[in-house]
Amino acid sequence: MTILHVLHHLGLVRFLAASPLTALASRQRGMATIFMLHRFAADAGGHDPRVVRRLLSWLRSHRFELLDLEEVFRRLSGEGPPLGRAVAFTIDDGYRCQAEVAAPIFAEYEAPVTTFLTTGFIDGALWLWWDKVEYVLQHARVDRLMVDAGGRWLDLDLQGPRQRRLATERLAEHFKSLAETDRLTAIAELSDGALVPIPDTPPHAYRPMTWEQVRRCEAGGMRFGPHTVTHPVLARTDAAQSQREIEQSWQRLTSEVARPVPVFCYPNGRESDFGPRETAILKELGFLGAVTAEGGYATAAGFSGSEGAFRVPRFSFSDAHEENLRYASGLEWLWQQVRLRVG
Repeated sequence: MTILHVLHHLGLVRFLAASPLTALASRQRGMATIFMLHRFAADAGGHDPRVVRRLLSWLRSHRFELLDLEEVFRRLSGEGPPLGRAVAFTIDDGYRCQAEVAAPIFAEYEAPVTTFLTTGFIDGALWLWWDKVEYVLQHARVDRLMVDAGGRWLDLDLQGPRQRRLATERLAEHFKSLAETDRLTAIAELSDGALVPIPDTPPHAYRPMTWEQVRRCEAGGMRFGPHTVTHPVLARTDAAQSQREIEQSWQRLTSEVARPVPVFCYPNGRESDFGPRETAILKELGFLGAVTAEGGYATAAGFSGSEGAFRVPRFSFSDAHEENLRYASGLEWLWQQVRLRVG
């Protein structure tokens, strides 16, 4: 059992997260916690609004700085005072539940939040590929299915709700590694094998915001950044598509909202999913930087150098309140230092 498990068991995480020790560590490091969220519980499989409210309430009661993402980037670059006990929230993709469920929650706590929009999704031109995978497997008319995932055959057990959920996660993870054309072919074959036609437009659970909702949310305090047009893994596209995805998503966003956030969000967001090519495009367009899906703190030290601002990490929002407290307070960073010294 690790030290963190012991702390959880003894109920000490909340005490340590609010302690002067973690506050001092955050101020000395000049760091911010950036949370990454996706769908909300109004759509199946999303974040529980009660957990989100609980964290926001705790952060407010303990006087954390809840900052706009753009301000975090500007302060990390040296504009304004150093960061200390700072937290920013981001949401990816642009689902309707993010407008209908998330936006009112963040407005209730006067907490800034930035939502990264896949602009083709908002335009109604597509629905997101992993949602197609989930839809097909949840409605499959077979109990077992062999699927070709980029040359690797997977045997999927679909005999119950849990098995279908696990199969969805497994298959989506494999499909992430495919080139865009190969992925689309594989999803079409999946649809045929499962005997489930894919509708032209997303069913209710997978629907995007409308631009009208985007503008209403912006008026209520939510801000918006670009997340490509079609959500491909940019490293698996050619140079022309990568440039189109970045440029056109930014152009579309700036034409629809009053204060677009000049920070980009890489689809999928692992270190292998983007590279110097994408960074060069973003710099040319005048972006302040970009966020990834790699876990970690945004720090002034990490922000330095030519590439640091374009690979800023974020923590995935957790269903466990104590885990979110570890990230927000800097306790996770302290624990990492202990492990480095001990191990």
